[in-house]
Amino acid sequence: MTTRRKLLGAAGAAAIVALSATSAFAENVTLKLHQFLPAQANVPKLVLDVWADNVEAASGGEITIDRFPSMQLGGKPPELMDQAIDGVADIVWTVVAYTPGRFPSTEVFELPFMMTNARATSHAYWEMFDKHMKDTEFKDVKILGTWVHGPGVIHTSDPVSTPADMQGMKIRGGGRSVNSLLTQLGATPVGMPVPAIPEGLSKGVIDGTTIPWEVTAALKVPELVENHTEFTGKALYTLTFVLAMNKEKYESLSDAQKAAIDDNSGLEFSVFAGGTMAASDDPSREAALDNGNNVITLDEEQTAEWRKLAQPVYDTWLADMTEKGIDGQALLDEASYLIEKYTPQYVE
Repeated sequence: MTTRRKLLGAAGAAAIVALSATSAFAENVTLKLHQFLPAQANVPKLVLDVWADNVEAASGGEITIDRFPSMQLGGKPPELMDQAIDGVADIVWTVVAYTPGRFPSTEVFELPFMMTNARATSHAYWEMFDKHMKDTEFKDVKILGTWVHGPGVIHTSDPVSTPADMQGMKIRGGGRSVNSLLTQLGATPVGMPVPAIPEGLSKGVIDGTTIPWEVTAALKVPELVENHTEFTGKALYTLTFVLAMNKEKYESLSDAQKAAIDDNSGLEFSVFAGGTMAASDDPSREAALDNGNNVITLDEEQTAEWRKLAQPVYDTWLADMTEKGIDGQALLDEASYLIEKYTPQYVE
């Protein structure tokens, strides 16, 4: 009887310990999501908040995601990736091109006249990330989404219809490839994060900027410049984004909590994010037209002139990839193939 009591007591104690461990393992967690745009801008409002709300709901209340817009946790936009790696923030949304050359394989999607639409290109981007970049360039973070914005547009104080119109202009470019293209066109590229664009335009530091339509309203660009140049066919350029999570924080979650994140991330989320950004282009474009601004849409023949001048950008990029030990031509061929493959699937 004494032995039986001891065994029962030991079993009960073990059960209590196991229950306590399980309870501790599934403790509620709060994650900090940090990004550079105001909370009311399209991406925070229509993409990041939707993702965060879905994760919170899927976790059954075990995960809370606190959102910090406009760099409220400190630092500058180019520091966001390191903030995710170092744990300053648990999750960050950032422009990959804010750290030029650090994630070189992503640049294949940013080359001039490469992308057709944001959904198809985001699909191709996730597929190539999963195949080529996950365990190499992005090995220090847990990537939750990869996507691109809609067609890049040139917004300027003076009208731009031909490449010659770009001569001598100071234009904000968002990444290495578009900056290289601006130089090729005779403009002076000026590097600055998106939030700095309004001040740069108002003070005359820049004569124009390259950004998609969707973010122009939040930055009040149509109130600062009157001319907007867009292209027919493949886009002048696009930029790549990632939603990245601190690896240690992700690994510390319970299996159910990880599933809540994983089930709302990945390919489907990436396509949604890119498509949502692109879908926000039209309302901002209409707002510029309502403001009386001049929207110049170059036809196929006019666009072809710009496309021809973009070839040296490809040559320079391929040479740079070779120096880094990367088969740039293989990346270019694969990205082009996948974009063409998925474009019919996503009609915008």
